Amino acid sequence: MDIETYLKKSSIKVTKGRLNILQILLNSEDALSVDYIYEQCRKKELPIDLSTVYRTMDMFENKKLVDKFDLGDGKYNYKLKKEIHKHTLECCLCHKEVEIDCPMVQIEQIIKNKTGFTLMEHELKIKGVCDECKSNSK
Repeated sequence: MDIETYLKKSSIKVTKGRLNILQILLNSEDALSVDYIYEQCRKKELPIDLSTVYRTMDMFENKKLVDKFDLGDGKYNYKLKKEIHKHTLECCLCHKEVEIDCPMVQIEQIIKNKTGFTLMEHELKIKGVCDECKSNSK
């Protein structure tokens, strides 16, 4: 899928600035600051201002196209979401599995607030007992 179709699929109006910002994110494996993205746009001689980059990144975050990493002091880095992933809950007794959306967005903020760490990746394995097995054991 080309980047123009990607924006349209996300119900985002296609503009030259948004296409270029998205291309910059696609070309990077790292999380990027708004200042860095702005500098890359300026190197391409795009007529774009810093506030446009901030608004675009906020829109991309609201549309769930990027992850936003809080670096503290009001500074953030952004990384394009390459895929939306899920986690699996497994019952320890019957081994039934249930898929859930990744809960790490909320957990990452708690970790950031308590430790100052900004998480860049994670692994999560969840085991428990399902309702059916709890009912059968009564």
